[in-house]
Amino acid sequence: METTPVMITRPTWRGGRRRALLALPVVALVAAGAWVGIARWRAAPPPTYTTTEAARGDVVQAVTASGTLSPVVQVQVGSQVSGRIAELLVDYNDRVTRGQVIARIDPQSFASDVAQAKARLTSARADLDKARAVAANAKTQHDRLAGLLATGAVARADVDAALADWRSADAQVVAARASINEASSAVGKADTSLGYTTIRSPIDGVVISRSVDLGQTVAASLSAPTLFVIAGDLREMELHTAVAESDVGQLTAGMKVEFTVDAFPAKTFKGTVKQVRYEATTVSNVVTYDAVVAVRNDDLDLRPGMTANARFVIDERHDVLAVPTRALRYRPPGAQAWTKQRAEQRAARGAGDGARRPRGAGTAVWVLRNGAPVRVPVETGLSDGTKIEITSGGLSASDLVITADSTSASSTPAPTQQRGGGGGRQGGGPPRIF
Repeated sequence: METTPVMITRPTWRGGRRRALLALPVVALVAAGAWVGIARWRAAPPPTYTTTEAARGDVVQAVTASGTLSPVVQVQVGSQVSGRIAELLVDYNDRVTRGQVIARIDPQSFASDVAQAKARLTSARADLDKARAVAANAKTQHDRLAGLLATGAVARADVDAALADWRSADAQVVAARASINEASSAVGKADTSLGYTTIRSPIDGVVISRSVDLGQTVAASLSAPTLFVIAGDLREMELHTAVAESDVGQLTAGMKVEFTVDAFPAKTFKGTVKQVRYEATTVSNVVTYDAVVAVRNDDLDLRPGMTANARFVIDERHDVLAVPTRALRYRPPGAQAWTKQRAEQRAARGAGDGARRPRGAGTAVWVLRNGAPVRVPVETGLSDGTKIEITSGGLSASDLVITADSTSASSTPAPTQQRGGGGGRQGGGPPRIF
């Protein structure tokens, strides 16, 4: 039996190495493409800037406060006597004149008191006449006895008794005169009380409140009850405002005031500070002071008791270049270090010269130009809390001032938004800063 030999062949490693080396560039290209794709996927989009156009306008610095309107003159008309309301001659909103009868209290009981007082006065006068007659008789008796004393017809004791009777009669005359005065006073008091039953207006004005009805009984035993409240000329009114103690130092007499009321929200009323009172009011540990504002009310739109929201004009600028105050706080990403370096340089240059820099010097805003933020140095002036005056610098009207961007967590959308240009940012790097 013939055996066929079997040949065993070993693998050749040189061909495998060659194929592996050829595959390395492919793997590298794939890795590079994946890295670029991941980088592009992770790259932040171009920032979106929130801008506001710099514009000319008015800047008003003001102190705000709330208050209540009231007439300059307001009188509470009461009753000094008790009784039943017999007549009501005026009602709400009626115009009255000084001395006009506006109500009457039933006068019957007071008329009776007057009659009784007059009767007592008549009786007192009769008593005086009687006392005078008695005194005259006593005097005559004394004189007669005194004339007989020298003849011895009467005793000395009888003359002394007659003198005592005469003096007693004179005292009765004095008492009768006092009774007449007392009765006269009672008549006057009764007449006065009767006069109080007629209620008259003490001023010219308008009835703004009526607290009684016809037939109602009023009691004036302890205090005078209020029947009516009459306001003076409503064309002149006062606004009493509660100004915080931190702001009251800025208020002066004659300062302009603007205010609104809920009844006319679209209308602005004007007035002037009449007085800033020293008396403090403390409510829940909050101290306020009453600033009284004089107000003209020629149209009679304002009514007593209305609540007003007032603005005390401290200072104002008209037709000036202004930007939002938040634009001064904006800094683009990556600008903090640059701003700090510039601040250190300015501090080093200004050290030791003692020169006082103007208000707002060294301040800057960021303006969007060609899709990128540009720092523009400015000097600021008056601020109303929302916008601030630009007194000088490189800012011009219609420049787009940046107030926020999409990279800031606190940025909020605004009506005007611009997207940065220049190919966007790669890898989350900062924008170009000029």
